[in-house]
Amino acid sequence: MLVIKNKVITYVMIVVMSGLFVLPAVSHAGRVDERPSAFEMGGDAVLRPFLMVGTLVGVGFFVVTLPFSLLGGNVVESANTFVVGPFKSTFIRCLGCTSKNAGQNRR
Repeated sequence: MLVIKNKVITYVMIVVMSGLFVLPAVSHAGRVDERPSAFEMGGDAVLRPFLMVGTLVGVGFFVVTLPFSLLGGNVVESANTFVVGPFKSTFIRCLGCTSKNAGQNRR
């Protein structure tokens, strides 16, 4: 019984160690180049006005919660959440892209 247990532990350790050697290859995978389709760009163009309204609502929330943010010492985090994030999604993100950084390295 002890011999079987040692063999199982050895095989499990071999599998685990093999998996650890694969992880660096996965983490160094190539960068995904997102190229949105015309359908995605059109859908995003329709949604951009709603994102602009969301940005204005975020500015309103920021102004309303500013006294509490000043007392709590988290004005920067509040500004990033309510104003900067929606602003970047509306005006800086490329048309049809799903992430804020997508499309910046286009050729």
